[in-house]
This record gives sequence, C-alpha cells and structure tokens, in this order.
Amino acid sequence: MKPLSRWILFLTVAAGVSAAEPFADPAPPKFEVFAEQPATESRDFDRLTFHAKPQPLSNEARTSDWPRVLGPDDDATSPETHLLHEFLKTGPTLLWEVKKGDGYTSPAIAGGYAVVFHNLDGKETIEALDAESGRRFWIHDYPIQYKDRYGFGNGPRGSPVIAEGRVVTVGVTCVMTCLDLKTGRVAWRRDLQKEFHVPQDFFGHGGTPLIHDGKVIVNVGGKEAPVPDDVTRDRMIALAKPGLCVGVFDLKTGKLAWGVKDEWGASYASPVRGQIHGRDVVTIYAGGESKPATGGLLVLDPKDGTVLVRHPWRAAEYIQAIGSSPVVIPGKNRVFISTTYPKGRPLGGVMIEFDANFKTSEVWRAPDFAMHWMNPVQQDGFLYGIDGETEQSSQLVCVDAANGTEKWRKEVAWEDEEMTQKNGGRSAKMGIMRASLLRVDGKVLCLGETGALLWLDLTPEDAKIEARAQLFYAPQTWCLPAVSRGLLYVTQNEREMVRQSCGQRILCYDLRKP
Repeated sequence: MKPLSRWILFLTVAAGVSAAEPFADPAPPKFEVFAEQPATESRDFDRLTFHAKPQPLSNEARTSDWPRVLGPDDDATSPETHLLHEFLKTGPTLLWEVKKGDGYTSPAIAGGYAVVFHNLDGKETIEALDAESGRRFWIHDYPIQYKDRYGFGNGPRGSPVIAEGRVVTVGVTCVMTCLDLKTGRVAWRRDLQKEFHVPQDFFGHGGTPLIHDGKVIVNVGGKEAPVPDDVTRDRMIALAKPGLCVGVFDLKTGKLAWGVKDEWGASYASPVRGQIHGRDVVTIYAGGESKPATGGLLVLDPKDGTVLVRHPWRAAEYIQAIGSSPVVIPGKNRVFISTTYPKGRPLGGVMIEFDANFKTSEVWRAPDFAMHWMNPVQQDGFLYGIDGETEQSSQLVCVDAANGTEKWRKEVAWEDEEMTQKNGGRSAKMGIMRASLLRVDGKVLCLGETGALLWLDLTPEDAKIEARAQLFYAPQTWCLPAVSRGLLYVTQNEREMVRQSCGQRILCYDLRKP
C-alpha cells in the first residue's frame, strides 16, 4: 500500500493554522448516480405496532426536521413550537412502536422519513419509516462481526444523518454507507476500518458523521498501517502510528477529499458546526484508545481541511470514552468541551476562547461540570448539563457560561408510585440520573436514564418539574430523543423491568397541541 504521509496533513503543534493538502484516495468506491424516480411506498411489517393517528398540526405550530443526532443546529435544540406540555402519568399518546435490535442511536427525521439504525440478528440495519405511521418505506442491511469488549450492546453507536436526499451511516465496525432517501438504493459504501486501519477501540466506532456543503466529515481515528493480531494490546497500541484522524468524503461519490493525520483517535463525540470570528468551522472532540491517552479539541475549516487549532484536553488514564460533543457558544468565539474522566477528577469541563489568529486560552475550568455522553444545552448565557460518570453520582447542574460559576446542582428524583406498589409498599426512589436534555418550545425536555420523560423549566435560580411521566422502565436510555413536526421519537435500548415485558423499541409519541 502506498504511504499516505506525503498526502495527509500531519499536526505537530498545539495551536496555529496549518494548511491541508488534497491527497490520493486509497480505495475510491464505486458510486451510483440515480435518476429522479418515485419514492418507495410505505408498508406494514411484522415489527411494527400501530396505536393511533397523531393530532392535526396546528396552524400556530412552527415545525422542523431533525436530520442529525443533535438536531438541525447541532446543539440539542429544536425550533419547534406549540407543543403539548401536559400529559398523563403514562406520557403523551403513543402513536406507534417498532421492535429494534442492539444499538445506541437516535432516529434522523426529514421530509416525512424517520430513519433508524441498529443491529438486527447480526446485521447492521438501516430502515426508513413513515414518520407519522411507522410503516416502512425500505430496509437495507449487511452482516457484521462485532462483540463488545465490555458486554454492552453489539450495535451501532453513531446515528444516521439525512442531507441532500441521502442517508449516511457509520457503523460500529466503521462500515460507512450512503443510501438514497426515497428508495434505499446504495449510492456508495466504504469499509473505513479496512482502508484506514481503524482499531476497534473500547466500544467500537461511535461518532455520528456531519454532512456540510456536500461533504461527509468523519472522526475516523485511523492508523498508518495495520497492526498484527497476534500481539498484546499494549504492544498493539505502541505499534499503532498516527493515521487518518479526520476524513472528509464527497457525499455524491464517496471519494476522499481531504484528511487530517494525527495521533488523536476517534472519540464517541460527533463533529459540530459553528462560527468563530465570523468563520465557518467544524469542531471535533477527538481521542480514541491510546496509551498514553491523548486527545482534545480540533477546529477545522470545512472548505479545505485547514487545521485552525489543536487544543489538548484528555485525562492521562487509559480507559476512557469521550462522548459529549463540543458546544459552540454563539457570538462569543468560545467552545465548551467536557469529559467525566479521570474518575477521581479534576479535568471535567473547560471553556476555550479563540483570538483572531485562533490561538486558544482557557477562560475557565469546571472539574465538577463533567459530561459523560450527554450534551449540555445553553440558554440565556447559562449551560445546563448532567455532571457525573455513574448513575449514583449524576446531578443536574447550572453553570454561568461567562465565568464557569456554578449556580446550582440538584438530584432530580421522586418517589415512584408504581415502583413502590411493586415493592409491596416499600418506598422506591426514581430519578433522571444520566439524562438527555433537549431545549424546545421555551422549555427543556428531559429523557431520564430509565425512561422518565419530563418537561423542565430551567433558570439560573432553579430547575422546576412542570410535567413528568414514566414512558417505560428500562436502563441504558442513553440516546437523545428527537422532535419533528410535533412528534417525539424515543429509543428504548433494554427490556422493560416493571410493566408487561417488552424489548428494545423505537417509540413515537404525539406532542402536538390542538
């Protein structure tokens, strides 16, 4: 294989602008150009249970697609309005549910399609469902061989992305697939693990790609050359020289446009768009399995791959999985990143500021504002997020984004009547634990780690629960929900623990206000 070192940008400094070079693609995929054709019709299928039709959309409602894991603006917010803020203890009306396989992904919704991605019977499966009825337009799958080293689910961690009439996924073994949204036909496919020598990492590949101006941006985390299988893990890590850290692929053809060579591997966070000093940028919190552990914030120009800055922020301990994506602070030339490692602290969160030359400075550090995989939401100059690595240690925290001052922290918990009854009258406490937050319609939707749904009113003074329901009782509810056209999409990743037994599901609820 030809060496890529002369083609790929090699970063050697912690800050400063470095120009990228175009370089040869080691394995350009075959690609298809599709003529305009009618969309595939939706049909019922055996894993779908239909419950009810949604309310009509109000003329007062503002609606939006949800094309990517963090929403239309990559910040865990939605512009939707006129939503239902009150519901029964069982939650809003359930419209439909679809049984799913392994995976920790959120649906992508656009143009009436809801695309889901999971491992079903040993095959990574991409399905396009009707967003209102759950009926299936098409299904595409391919076999994979993956077994999680720590016993978690054996499915994808990165969610699907919809843009320009295409669906793009990157699976747990780094198979990248581009499909036609209307028909499910394969436009192109790449095996990034094979082509760029991507190691399995702690939990396989996990970041969601970003599609920007016709390019697919992926934190690949590749190495310069393959490492033999018959060596110890420590020796394997020592032999793994820096390779393709970030790759940018043409959405239409799948060809590699440019890349960044760096020792920082692929994290479980996702690339995020933003503006710094009026310039469009892509921010990537990179850092995969390595010894010694390395990683941090990369800021790139999406047009040509120029590396604007490289700011290290990673704990020294070996085992750590960075899952929280960067938060770009609008109009402030600042980016917040956070990690729950090291477990004994003090790293946590940091607010990074950029001068006109993209030199970085740390405005403040917050060891006790450490996100595991959830993304904090920003509102009126404050950040709200879940601090804590474990269920027992997690708390909802408010921090002043200007200076890092903690305004409050609280354990959002309650006595659960249904669980108490199941326990023979013994008090059962439930809480949101390592929850996901989604800012929408003037409030914050919170999906707790075991299936509780709450409307929260978050201010610098307090967090008030305005509505609460238990959608189900199941652990590992770790995926940010999606809101589109007044409907709420929730991923249940484990079996029901309390009510009538049911397994992993995608559920759609009606949040439309009459």
